[in-house]
Amino acid sequence: MVQALPEPELTIDQKAALARSVTQFNRGRYFECHETLEEMWLGLRGPSRDFFQGLIQVSVGFLHLDRGNRVGALRTFTRAMGRFERYPARYLGFDLGAERGRLQAVLDALADEDAALPGPPPIWRFDDLPAEERSPGSGPVARS
Repeated sequence: MVQALPEPELTIDQKAALARSVTQFNRGRYFECHETLEEMWLGLRGPSRDFFQGLIQVSVGFLHLDRGNRVGALRTFTRAMGRFERYPARYLGFDLGAERGRLQAVLDALADEDAALPGPPPIWRFDDLPAEERSPGSGPVARS
């Protein structure tokens, strides 16, 4: 059930960490993204913790895919979807509705062992981050 959850007021350091994690994710550096978000997440309190833990799980899920671990990716993406359930379609300037849709498409493909994964990995964007950090940079790393 979606609740009216207050958005966190991130510190300058937390915004910088989030911007860094977005750039890392968008460049396919999922392990680094996970590490950056986890360090930030450890200092958070309140209802935004599950949102950020979901983002961590999404980055770990794509890391599993890069390493050929479909079962690990399926489990991790499923946990991320559970974390995102209570948040509205747009949270902290992030299109969580679209992210849930993309994750569901990946989950559907992972449930069918013979199915190919849909499209390239998603690009994360947060409206309130500096423009240079929102851009995909060199773009995501292609998965083989």
